[in-house]
Amino acid sequence: MIDSRVIRFFRKHHVLTIATTVENEPWCANCFYVYLEEEDALVFTTDIDTRHGKEFIKNPRVAGSVVLETMVIGKIRGIQFQGIVSEPEGEMLSKAKWAYLKKFPPAVLMDTHLWMVRLTFIKMTDNRFGFGKKVYWRNEL
Repeated sequence: MIDSRVIRFFRKHHVLTIATTVENEPWCANCFYVYLEEEDALVFTTDIDTRHGKEFIKNPRVAGSVVLETMVIGKIRGIQFQGIVSEPEGEMLSKAKWAYLKKFPPAVLMDTHLWMVRLTFIKMTDNRFGFGKKVYWRNEL
């Protein structure tokens, strides 16, 4: 079970950085996301023709982060994650789309292509609980 502090952090924020690698060439992109607690997953939208969209197809294993931007060392918080990207289908697509549009209503006007990262590893840093305090979680899919 994912620590409640991680869940709260994911819910409070809305932009992730996602990193891909294909043929030893790394790439990263920033996307709006919504967290699906029951699936241990992040849902985001990006066009399939973007570099990262194309790379998800070639190598679905990704890494990423969600961070709180602050200059105050004692308030530093953030999550680094690993996961497997896929395109949700069927009932999962309906659930993902509903959750995404609920959080980002203007997206209803866009031609959204949804992706889902099923989380396999999380490392959360939260300096409010002590300098360098870490919370870890792993899920073998």
